[in-house]
Order: sequence, then structure tokens, then C-alpha cells
Amino acid sequence: MSIITRSIAQADREARYLNAGELSAILDFYESGLSRIRLATILAENEQKIVEKASLRFWERCPDTPSNSGNKTYRASCLRDQSWYVRLITYSIVVGDVEPLAKIGTIGVKEMYESLEIPLPNLVEAIRSLKEASLELLSLKDVTEVAPYFDYLIQGLMA
Repeated sequence: MSIITRSIAQADREARYLNAGELSAILDFYESGLSRIRLATILAENEQKIVEKASLRFWERCPDTPSNSGNKTYRASCLRDQSWYVRLITYSIVVGDVEPLAKIGTIGVKEMYESLEIPLPNLVEAIRSLKEASLELLSLKDVTEVAPYFDYLIQGLMA
């Protein structure tokens, strides 16, 4: 839930107007909007490069994984899923909140991968590889904005 939605929901529950602190937080959210969009654009425009680099890293670290077994369907599924996670990260960056990751990226996903007999530690390592490949494209300041979304996803998959 974005800062705007949270602030309005809280004020409405308490039957009051938004206070100065809430309005200031909303203003900060709007003022940082161009930066969030810029970061999401960098990741979106480099998605293929990120996924290719991350996949190679992942398969070096986890050579004994279904997606590296020579089965083209498994490999394509792995690449598709990595792309999907990059997309979820961009959604979260744009809204400035982990809600898209929580709702789409972690709830039920562990059960799905377990049912497909994909080792969760391998999935976590694949996300770490995506994080590394993504952050290599960014400045140090931008890394501090983007890394927490990857960390949230990794923690959610490890929990």
C-alpha cells in the first residue's frame, strides 16, 4: 500500500483530516516520483541483460538445478520467472512500497515452487543473482533505493 493510500486509510479510520506529518510524507513521495520512475526505467530497459547475467551467475553457483539440466523448458521457465521478478521489483519501486512483492511475489510462490520440486534455496540464490546484476547498473545512491526491494523478496522467500 502506498504512503498515500496508507495515510488516507489511517486518517479515515480515525475520522480526521491528514495531519502535517502525513501531508509532508505525501509531498516527499511525489517529489521522489521522478527518481523512482527513472530507476524502474533503468531496470525495465535492461531486463534482458540483467536476466542473462544473473542466470549465468546463478548456474555457476547452483549447477545442479532443474533449469541447468539441459531441459530447454526448465531453462526457459527459469528465465521467464527471473524476468517476472525484475518486473515486480519495478512495480514496487514505482509505488515506493513492497506491496506488489508481498501480494504477487511471495504469497503462494513458495508453495508453487515446492510443488514443482524447485529447491527454494536455489530460488533465493537466483534472486540474489538478479539483485547483483541489477545493482551493477546503478549509482551508489540508487543502490540504496533499489536493494531493499530485492532484500524484502529474498527474506520473504526464506521465511
